Amino acid sequence: MKKIVVLTGAGMSVESGLKTFRDADGLWEEYPVQKVATHEGWLNDPTLVTNFYNMLRKKCWGVKPNEGHKLVAELEKKYDVTVVTQNVDNLHEQAGSKKVIHLHGELMKVCSSTDPDNPRYQQTLTPENCEIEPGTKAGDGSLLRPFIVFFGEAVPNITIAAEECQTADIFIIIGTSLNVYPAAGLLHYVRPGVPVYLIDPNPISAGANVTQIQKGASEGMKELIQKL
Repeated sequence: MKKIVVLTGAGMSVESGLKTFRDADGLWEEYPVQKVATHEGWLNDPTLVTNFYNMLRKKCWGVKPNEGHKLVAELEKKYDVTVVTQNVDNLHEQAGSKKVIHLHGELMKVCSSTDPDNPRYQQTLTPENCEIEPGTKAGDGSLLRPFIVFFGEAVPNITIAAEECQTADIFIIIGTSLNVYPAAGLLHYVRPGVPVYLIDPNPISAGANVTQIQKGASEGMKELIQKL
């Protein structure tokens, strides 16, 4: 069975109604990155950061996977599929994808602020209980923080993702401008000669061996499935 690795970015979830962070009307326009998405921001004002992610979670709960997410999940009928996502939503899982590697954390989880990657202190939140009261402690006595990789922090899953990319027979990129590192560097781990497809409505220069389908996630996936 051929192996497909799919790398997805914010453009994957736009059709589901989630704003991207970087676009003109994105979330960073409303909330300064330094205050809500850096380690310094967390240390300066954990209450602000906790409330920001409470707000994001509430927005996320009503959101459903779009056709693009579902078509990615359907690839599993014929291929061994690993999804590597820069997104912190869980729409790939909701759509049925079995193997999802989150590079930038998961919005629906909270963790210890001194030992974020220790699963003992991670909690998965539910729609009924998706808000964390500022000041709530994790099991190790530190403040509970969002299970999000803040800007400037190491990306723990990048090594696992790179290993997956090295074994891909087909590599698909959806909804990312390939500007955010280290995720953008994953393309360099794909073996020479492996077909690479890039689905994004905006023209992106990603190299001569990349076939771009200049459409949104759903329409682009429909076209790609015809090609495969």
